[in-house]
Amino acid sequence: MSTVDVTTWYLEQTSPEDAGPLVPAPDGVRVVHAEIVSPELSRFLYTAVGQDVTWTDRLGWDHARWTKELAGTQTWVAYERGTPAGYAELAAREDGSVEIVHFGLLPAFRGRRIGAHLLSYATARAWDLAGPEGRVWLHTCSKDGRHARANYERRGFRLYRTEVEQEEAVPTPGPWPGA
Repeated sequence: MSTVDVTTWYLEQTSPEDAGPLVPAPDGVRVVHAEIVSPELSRFLYTAVGQDVTWTDRLGWDHARWTKELAGTQTWVAYERGTPAGYAELAAREDGSVEIVHFGLLPAFRGRRIGAHLLSYATARAWDLAGPEGRVWLHTCSKDGRHARANYERRGFRLYRTEVEQEEAVPTPGPWPGA
């Protein structure tokens, strides 16, 4: 079994003002709240976004586990001309904070300012949940897209913790088994 060092960066905003102004949506892009918890939709988004950045921790979950984990979360989906482009999953935590649990774009939609808009939009929704005295946080790691951390920092997130752990080296999952 080979291992790889994985650096995880934890970033936060401690005031709604940290978020700055909403980044305008590129032409043809809109963000929609998926108001009905749907494990099928969330699994699709998770696998589509994570296919080339080694998102594997949820791949073994069954339908019941997806349903349980999604309870109390909000999923916001970015669409470009009707096609899903990416998503943000928000979860209110017991300490009053809101975590952006997952965030990302499908590979074909990266590099077109959709992520900047979606992140600023999702962060505003997270502050709606957290309230002015709350906190919004997330984490990213060295296995995520190469621009992920910089995008978070451009949107006002500040580093507050770094961890380095060894993990089993696994191949990127791809869009579906055998693809």
